[in-house]
Amino acid sequence: MGEEFNETYITLGGFEGMENYRYLYFILVLTLCILSIYSNAIIVYIIWEHQNLHQLMYIFIAAFSVNSLLVSINIYPKLLIDFLSEKQTVSYSVCLLQYFLCYCLGIVDLLLLAAMAFDRYVSICKTLVYPNIMTNRTVVVVLVFAWFVPASQMSVSTVLSAKQKVCHCVIKGFFCTNSIFKLHCVNSKVISVFGLVSCMFILGICPVFFVLFTYARILFIVYKSSNDVRQKSAETCFPHLLVVLYNPLFNPIIYGFKMREIFQRLKKLFGRSSSG
Repeated sequence: MGEEFNETYITLGGFEGMENYRYLYFILVLTLCILSIYSNAIIVYIIWEHQNLHQLMYIFIAAFSVNSLLVSINIYPKLLIDFLSEKQTVSYSVCLLQYFLCYCLGIVDLLLLAAMAFDRYVSICKTLVYPNIMTNRTVVVVLVFAWFVPASQMSVSTVLSAKQKVCHCVIKGFFCTNSIFKLHCVNSKVISVFGLVSCMFILGICPVFFVLFTYARILFIVYKSSNDVRQKSAETCFPHLLVVLYNPLFNPIIYGFKMREIFQRLKKLFGRSSSG
């Protein structure tokens, strides 16, 4: 391991003992990569292409799918290369970038889920004032906030980590996460406290509690409503709850089969493809 930053390479220890099965893992990961990117791209295309889907709820879904695409691009290509390589190494600069994107995009996911939860709450529980609250300007502000704030927060953590001296060169994992802190010669309390309070609690745990609280409130109000309101609420809220424990691969399945408009567009798209 060289002393210069650009000469510092990290070994990914998660691949140890997988040599005999690396081609099998490569095929499995490649399949997941293709399906994840293709399926999320379809959702974005359908919403972009059809004017009647240019509604706030579907805009948030499109943003969520775009973020899932970025997650897949951040993880899968390097993982595929490593499965075919004799040595699984990564430069420290690329490792920092992967760490930044991993947590930044993860927090964006949570904030977008919180935004979708708020949108559904206003739509179902505050129907009369929905057009006044959820304006196009509000959506733009929410989307900018959802991407800009995590990027800003993670930039601080990443820059602080980049300034730390590296004394170790092995990470126990398949890609770079907060395990990069174990590479540093000295544990930084500033990085640890900042990451715990700012990134994990404020931008991580709080959105999850907000999502759960919001949907609990929606369920409580819907329970007292008519069957028609219950059915419409279930069609739009249930998919959002499912993606809390999701894989980006399942976005089209969840949204396609549980949201009528997207389902109809998917049927037409694949029906046209098969007939052609």
